[in-house]
Amino acid sequence: MIKGLKICGISDPKTLNYILNHKYKPSMIGFITNYEKSRRFIEYDKLQSLINVDKKNVNFVSVLVSPNDEILEKIKDLNFDYYQLYDVDPERTEEIKSKYKIKIISALTISEEADVIKYKNYLEISDIILFDSKGYHKSENFDHKLLDIVPNELNKMIAGNIQIEDISNFKNKNFMIDLSGALEDENGKKDLSKIDKLLNLSAKI
Repeated sequence: MIKGLKICGISDPKTLNYILNHKYKPSMIGFITNYEKSRRFIEYDKLQSLINVDKKNVNFVSVLVSPNDEILEKIKDLNFDYYQLYDVDPERTEEIKSKYKIKIISALTISEEADVIKYKNYLEISDIILFDSKGYHKSENFDHKLLDIVPNELNKMIAGNIQIEDISNFKNKNFMIDLSGALEDENGKKDLSKIDKLLNLSAKI
């Protein structure tokens, strides 16, 4: 079975409350904190209010792309359990983890095997390694067979335009699964019926 489920790109109270009150809650919920190119980006004031809730044992994840000191200082007291870091080298990752005493998801964007192998540089400083596509907010995919070289014992997560119907393909994989775009309607808004379908399916595998 899969190790856990993360729903990413939540930006409104209705959707967040629905997920937190679902019978089969995910392991994690992600919030786009500083990447303004994403339609799922949340302004700080709205973010602060949105996540100031009872998390009901769900981990909240701040998704950050090359975060500078200003944004890190701004969010340091918010209700987050993890920082998910894109485009952050190992030295900077270690600095952030040490300074803010936060769990780290190191996100690697993958198009070839050489990208996958970079996980070795983050082993000592990351709590989870996320293998994602190069598309960032564009919900692109990559060849998940490239991950066959990753050790089973690694605490890892996989993203990259994964669809709800793909979840059953991962039932014998030792991965956490991260979905966002697959849970949206044609207007890019989170669809509660799709979220319900995902959460009910994840409980069966």
